[in-house]
Amino acid sequence: MARAGGGNLPWVEKYRPQALSELVSHRDILSTVQRFISEDRLPHLLLYGPPGTGKTSTILACARQLYREREFGSMVLELNASDDRGIDIVRGPILSFASTRTIFKKGFKLVILDEADAMTQDAQNALRRVIEKFTENTRFCLICNYLSKIIPALQSRCTRFRFGPLTPELMVPRLQHVIQEEGVDVTEDGMKALVTLSSGDMRRALNILQSTAMAFGKVTEENVYTCTGHPLKSDISNILDWMLNQDFSTAYRKIMELKTLKGLALQDILTEIHLFVHRGGGLRGQLLLTQRGTTTCVPRHTNVHCLLLSTVDFPPSVRIQLLIKMADIEYRLAAGTSEKIQLSSLIAAFQVTRDLIVAEA
Repeated sequence: MARAGGGNLPWVEKYRPQALSELVSHRDILSTVQRFISEDRLPHLLLYGPPGTGKTSTILACARQLYREREFGSMVLELNASDDRGIDIVRGPILSFASTRTIFKKGFKLVILDEADAMTQDAQNALRRVIEKFTENTRFCLICNYLSKIIPALQSRCTRFRFGPLTPELMVPRLQHVIQEEGVDVTEDGMKALVTLSSGDMRRALNILQSTAMAFGKVTEENVYTCTGHPLKSDISNILDWMLNQDFSTAYRKIMELKTLKGLALQDILTEIHLFVHRGGGLRGQLLLTQRGTTTCVPRHTNVHCLLLSTVDFPPSVRIQLLIKMADIEYRLAAGTSEKIQLSSLIAAFQVTRDLIVAEA
């Protein structure tokens, strides 16, 4: 499946699927598109969804199935976000390509507009008329991440397919294939870290795998997190422990030292802490209670502040208040405010929460 002569290619290109049968996900979409091609009834397509889920690979595989290699240049026009795709390009090259017929080849041409959500409103309006006028000899395929940025008039002229994030069950076999082909040493926790950090984006998973393998030689959980600059779970556990069990000054000093030492961004720390807090009510079993210098084992439903390595358990009303505070901090960070002040705010929110729970208990 590796591309021939791709020794120095990035792995995302070297292992890009070349045929529809090689794509690992969205079997229902692929079977529908395959039926369109086999019956020679391909409509205009609109493929949308998050990055790295196989949209571009799908349409390029379709194009390879429709046209022989020597016809590819004359029958397929591919424009990416890096190309100028204002109204002049729609009225010029796209219009002239769509309006001309080929002498030696029957059937339709294919125009692929990747990252179509980056097209201007005027260009999309101009494209609407071009699609309508030259449907007889040209098919258009629009690819985008955000469907809301495509005007309704274009959406109604296309058959829409949503490419959702890939599941771990689909990603792991493809990653293992690449690992085997490249001879990379990957541990089990390293594989879990790859799948977790990629969030269903196959391109991101392969890029992390390649960069970690090149930087460290062995792909372990710690190496993957270090390579991506993502905070380790143990670091997040320590930060939570300090915020809940230390006084304000000590917690602030220790977190600042950790941030400086490992080059962590407060945005990433906040995202990870949010996951800990958000999943807090979902685990059964015993929790560790740390209060007034003692550590005791208590049932999970006890309304006191507590710490577990994979989650933090708070009463629902307290968790709601804490999530609102964290949302405010994230909004302020996005507006470009000082990380130091927002870190103080985050610690303050957790310490106020702790004192509320202790007072209730």
